[in-house]
Amino acid sequence: MRDTPLELTLGPVLFYWSRERYEAFYREAADWPVDTVTLGESVCSRRRDMKLDDWLGLGRELAQAGKRVVLASQTLIESEADLRDLRKLCDNGDFLVEANDQSALQGLIERGLPFVGGAALNLYNRQAIAVLERAGMQAWQAPVEMSREALSTLLEDCRAQGVESPCEVFAHGHLPLAWSSRCFTARRHRRPKDRCGFVCQDYPEGLALRSQEGQEVFTLNGIQTLSGACQDLRHELPAMQAMGVAAARLSPRAAGMAEIVAAYDAARRGEPPAPDPLRLVDASLCDGYWHGGAGMARRTEEASSC
Repeated sequence: MRDTPLELTLGPVLFYWSRERYEAFYREAADWPVDTVTLGESVCSRRRDMKLDDWLGLGRELAQAGKRVVLASQTLIESEADLRDLRKLCDNGDFLVEANDQSALQGLIERGLPFVGGAALNLYNRQAIAVLERAGMQAWQAPVEMSREALSTLLEDCRAQGVESPCEVFAHGHLPLAWSSRCFTARRHRRPKDRCGFVCQDYPEGLALRSQEGQEVFTLNGIQTLSGACQDLRHELPAMQAMGVAAARLSPRAAGMAEIVAAYDAARRGEPPAPDPLRLVDASLCDGYWHGGAGMARRTEEASSC
């Protein structure tokens, strides 16, 4: 069990918002009880409202407010232009970079820079974590589909072999599942990807994809596919602390994020969430992967109304 309290991380905004919305969101986030804020566009290079200098400016403001700031790299690199932007990100000179693909990983290691290992790197074993730790990895994120039992075993193995990089778990939000060179939001509007009209900005929390029975199976977010249900592991924070997890990641939403952060802050301080008829999010909840089952399942029934 870790001696230090479980930290809260605010992940990068996965959806496409306007510059004004980003700025307003992070002005509020400066006062939230989160320890680390991860900034940047990790999904699609065509989302250009915010440039690197804009993210750096927000990062400096958040750092002045006492937050640890990390810049997220793009998860799917598709062109030389993407690589040029990635090189600039790696050379930002101010903040750690979260490597979300092998291109970022290679660039950061070649520069001798410390980095954070993103969940998309798929770190499933102690040997891989040890190799990256020696290369400069300061922390790593567990794959979103990894179960509590598998992660506990992995963390025990790491400790036994002296591998000490802190681990972070995706605790709240629509789970990032897959990325594609095809933009599904543009396809929904019968537009080609390179002339999409930035329609994903019309969906600040993604576009729900429902089955014929009406169940929300996935959430479409441009080239990214997210879970339809929203991961909610508030009840699992004590278990995370006990097994040695260092941080719980909260994925930003367009509305109600302050309440979500407050609820997780209370839970990590030992104030378990009580059943409440008001939901934090207008979506079904899930924790199936954490319990070793289907990702869309909900096992923690007592939390289903939270």
